[in-house]
Amino acid sequence: MPLIPVLLGLGSNVRREQNLVAGLDALEQLLGDMRCSPVFESLAVGYKGDNFYNLVVAGFTELPLMELDRRLKFIEADNGRYAPERKGLPLDIDVLMYDDLVGNFHGLELPRPETLKNAFVLWPLALLAPDVRHPSAGRSFADLWQGSTINQQLWPVPFRWNGAELTPAALMQSYPAS
Repeated sequence: MPLIPVLLGLGSNVRREQNLVAGLDALEQLLGDMRCSPVFESLAVGYKGDNFYNLVVAGFTELPLMELDRRLKFIEADNGRYAPERKGLPLDIDVLMYDDLVGNFHGLELPRPETLKNAFVLWPLALLAPDVRHPSAGRSFADLWQGSTINQQLWPVPFRWNGAELTPAALMQSYPAS
C-alpha cells in the first residue's frame, strides 16, 4: 500500500504535557516522517474544564483509514481517555485529513469540520502545512487562517518533545498569553 499523507489533531486538558508527550511517542511508531506544529494553549471550546494544549501532527501511514482511527482510539485509551473515573480530557487524537478524502467514512467526517471552525486547529495547520489545500474549501491552510474570523482565545506555549522545542521562541514573543 502506498504511503498516505495524514494530518492529526491532538489535545489534552489533564496532565497536558505528559499526555501529549505519550501521544506523540505512540504516534511516532505509527507514522513516517512525522512533523509537529507548535503547541497552543486555549480555553476549552464546547467542553467544560481546564485550558487545553493543542497541536497538529503531519505524517505518512500505510494504514487504511479505519485501522488508523482504531489505533488512535487505543492510544487515547492507553492515556486514560475512556477511564470511567476520568476528569477532563486526558488525550484526544482526531484524524483531520487523510490524503484528500472528503465524506463520511463510518461516522468519521473528512476533512474534520473542526479544521475550519476552531483556531486551535486552523492556526497550527497554517503553521505546519501552510500550502496544503483543504479539499472542500479549496484554499490553503495559510490562506484560510489569514482570512479567518474565528474568535477564540489561544496562545503559543513552550513545549519540548524528543529533545526539540516545538514552539519557536519567535512565535512565543510575537503572541504573548492573554
